[in-house]
Amino acid sequence: MARIAVIGAGMGAMAAAARLAVAGHRVAVYERTETYGGAVRRFERDGFGFDTGPGLLTLPAVYRDLFVKTGKEPLEDRVELVQVDPSSRHVFADGTEFSLPNASRAGVVAALDEALGAGAGQRWGDFLVRAREAWDRSRRPLLEEPLWPNWQVLAEQEPYPAVPHKRLLRTRRAGTLAEIGAWELRDERLAALLESHVLAYGLDPRTAPASAAVLPYMEHAFGTWYVRGGIRELARAVYERCLKRKVEFFFGAEVTGIVEKDGRAAGVELAGGTSQALGTGAGTVAEADFVVAGVAPDVLGRFLPGAAVHGAGGIAPQRGMPSRLTVLLALRGGRPQGVAHRTVVHAQDRESERELLFGSPGGWVARPTVTVLRPDDPALVPDAAHESIVLVATVPAQSGETGRAERELFDRHAEDMIEAAERAVPGLRDRILWKEVRTPVAVEEATGAMGGAIPAPALAAGAGRLLHPGNTTGLPGLFTVGGWSHPGGGLPHAGMSGALVAGLIVEGPDFRGSQ
Repeated sequence: MARIAVIGAGMGAMAAAARLAVAGHRVAVYERTETYGGAVRRFERDGFGFDTGPGLLTLPAVYRDLFVKTGKEPLEDRVELVQVDPSSRHVFADGTEFSLPNASRAGVVAALDEALGAGAGQRWGDFLVRAREAWDRSRRPLLEEPLWPNWQVLAEQEPYPAVPHKRLLRTRRAGTLAEIGAWELRDERLAALLESHVLAYGLDPRTAPASAAVLPYMEHAFGTWYVRGGIRELARAVYERCLKRKVEFFFGAEVTGIVEKDGRAAGVELAGGTSQALGTGAGTVAEADFVVAGVAPDVLGRFLPGAAVHGAGGIAPQRGMPSRLTVLLALRGGRPQGVAHRTVVHAQDRESERELLFGSPGGWVARPTVTVLRPDDPALVPDAAHESIVLVATVPAQSGETGRAERELFDRHAEDMIEAAERAVPGLRDRILWKEVRTPVAVEEATGAMGGAIPAPALAAGAGRLLHPGNTTGLPGLFTVGGWSHPGGGLPHAGMSGALVAGLIVEGPDFRGSQ
């Protein structure tokens, strides 16, 4: 039985902890904040409840597998999963609207033909067929196996199938997501639909590789799901599963360093006074045979200053990723029957949005793409005469304190988001009782990521820019888990990283991936 110290109580870290505990190891989790879940948090006030992190779940099979592998109690016994239908509603500046049914290719084709004209649905359906091919080619090496030592193969080979396009008497093939939209979908609204999937992860469609087609495919093929009570309930269920498997949690325990002994990780150093359970002396050390770090790259670098801890053949951690601005709205008046759980209100000027958001330095978009989440969940409102709504927009990361000027700026941004959301929720502003604005600084406080940056999922091709460092590191005995390491950001990917790290520790370097 090995002693394992886990730094952070994010979703990937807890997934690894539960699996390692079931394998017979003694696992202790050290979390600097006072709660678990990482970015998966909840805000509550006056009987209203809001998810402040992810609002929906794709690939629930990842967490079903976690619960099957860590005990006899299935996930559905711990949380209520609800398939969201329609999967999403889309509202465009020209007045076009459509709703896409959940996990139904025929239904999606029919909805798009009706809204955009004959042939639009077929073009999207053909795209999904090609996206499935990209998924089949990249799924296992990108999600279910430790990062290949020869990861350059993933960086160079584009899994999205070639669709020749003649331009200026030359045959070209789409190399980016934006080119798929322009050359294969051939409709500005279909292109905006496609690009919204990567924009939500903070990716620029003009530079995201064509392999990013797997992101809309995942939603289409495996459905979009909501956890009754909010996605925070999923974090609670994973935390409770860890407790049942005798994982120890120390909250308010700030790790200040990783102990190195005889050339390998040998424990963690903790700030004095961070936890009564650990003692109050400065420089408290918790010894361990393995250390699992579920933290952002800059945080990990502070633990081992000057050390090359990322050992995946030279893949650098993602830098310069955007963050999210989240506006929580408590509304008078109940949620109308039949409204969509998720509505994407598309930007009035896509090109300006991309230029401002992904320029250097990034800037605020006056009329951004806004995702409106309206869960049909009595647990999130004081009574049926009220509604809770969450608005989300991708924004540049921002570090440092939020002073008065910054708060006023974010309040103006929030007003822009509310104005955009009124295109999907008429009369929204008149119903607002109060609002809470969650800035990138709040994301940084919850996750430790500089500027509140949010990692994107790993993607093939694109010269490896969107691959993540492997879960093993340059220091034996030290592993990384969570969104900043292989296979990247997103709830499903976090759960998969936990499975990979557990496999690497339990089975050793010969581990070849999840089954």
